[in-house]
Amino acid sequence: MSRVSELPRKAVVRSAKLASVPLSFAGRTALGLGKRLGGRPAEIVAAELQARTAEQLFQVLGELKGGAMKFGQALSIFEAAFPEEMAGPYRAMLTKLQDSAPPMPTSTVHGVLRADLGTQWRRHFRSFDDHPAASASIGQVHRAMWEDGREVAVKIQYPGAGAALMSDLRQLSRVVKVAAGWVPGIELGPILDELRERMAEELDYRLEAENQAAFADAFTDDPDFRIPRLVRGTQHVIVSEWVEGRPLSEIIRDGSQRERDEAAQLYMEFLLAGPAEAGLLHADPHPGNFRITPDGRLGVVDFGAVNRLPEGMPPEMGRLLTAGLQGGAAAVLSGLRESGFVKPDIDVDAERLLEYLEPFIAPLRADEFTFTRSWLRGVFAHINDPRQPNYVLAYKLNLPPDYLLIHRVWGGGIGVLSQLGGTVRGREAVDAFLPGADLPPLSEPSPDE
Repeated sequence: MSRVSELPRKAVVRSAKLASVPLSFAGRTALGLGKRLGGRPAEIVAAELQARTAEQLFQVLGELKGGAMKFGQALSIFEAAFPEEMAGPYRAMLTKLQDSAPPMPTSTVHGVLRADLGTQWRRHFRSFDDHPAASASIGQVHRAMWEDGREVAVKIQYPGAGAALMSDLRQLSRVVKVAAGWVPGIELGPILDELRERMAEELDYRLEAENQAAFADAFTDDPDFRIPRLVRGTQHVIVSEWVEGRPLSEIIRDGSQRERDEAAQLYMEFLLAGPAEAGLLHADPHPGNFRITPDGRLGVVDFGAVNRLPEGMPPEMGRLLTAGLQGGAAAVLSGLRESGFVKPDIDVDAERLLEYLEPFIAPLRADEFTFTRSWLRGVFAHINDPRQPNYVLAYKLNLPPDYLLIHRVWGGGIGVLSQLGGTVRGREAVDAFLPGADLPPLSEPSPDE
């Protein structure tokens, strides 16, 4: 039996799984109405409905491969809003899918190489390891030696991945109608449109090869970052230099505090340096895409998801951050309206909004800040607890499609920093790389302190 066929890729199976979400939601809505009629508080019933719907949505997405998994990863920036007993299994499922996808049969691997590199494809390699070194949602990576003696990574796309991805994305439009009810203030339709466009790009490895080449050129001989050089790029195969190093996932698991601090600093700086130096934002902040090389640099791989920012990060971000640090509530609200985060017809209290955003500003109120899991849980308790006044404000905010990947990167990036538990010099990085930022000086302690 083909191991790839174990993935639920048949349209009828995938559609049935996705269709089960709105049907089950309808049943739960009827149950919720019955509970309200029975005297239970409406807000408690609503919270239960949101939680159960989210739980099923996460479960269904976690069982699927390809487009549904990609959509689940895009939504995963919100998963910390839910209780750990719900979010934990979902996160574990995504990690399992990311790291343990069934490998392609060797004959299939050779078939893709023959189609994209020619019938004499073996002549390009001094050696080629048929056993994959890593796997992902739409492809897998093999280690090899190129004809000139360089150690290379050969990324090969699963046959049929494109059809499966596009089928998932079409079916997910049904899920979006349901999910819109429990993701505060987010218009998921435009997010899905943006994701569909990005996934179409990600399927063509030639575009990923261009992205990688641009990153490599921008960071040639960089003392802090190691970007592998492109060797060959076709529609379904990418050959690039092999990057040796210790994955961030290992440092998260058992790294020393010094290793955590150094990795966290490099990781944060790269997310800002990419747009500043290359005009590109690496938009897949998963720890598996980053490693610390033997010479202490941050090695970066997988450039399929990239946000093109030729002018760097939007200057509005730096200006809004500066205004927030200065306590300019009115300026923050005005800037968020101009950028589309607050719609024109939505009434928002400026001071309450600034209070709501404070946890995201706080890491820059000192020269150094330590990201931890407990801090992150506190952030989401601050913005997602239905008992708090800020909870209602969340539903008044919107995520403009232009900021989708930026939000995804920084949401996921903060999660990775919190997993690392590293202390970073955030102000230093923001001052160096974020356009529009003019951070106010830190207040000096009094002589008596």
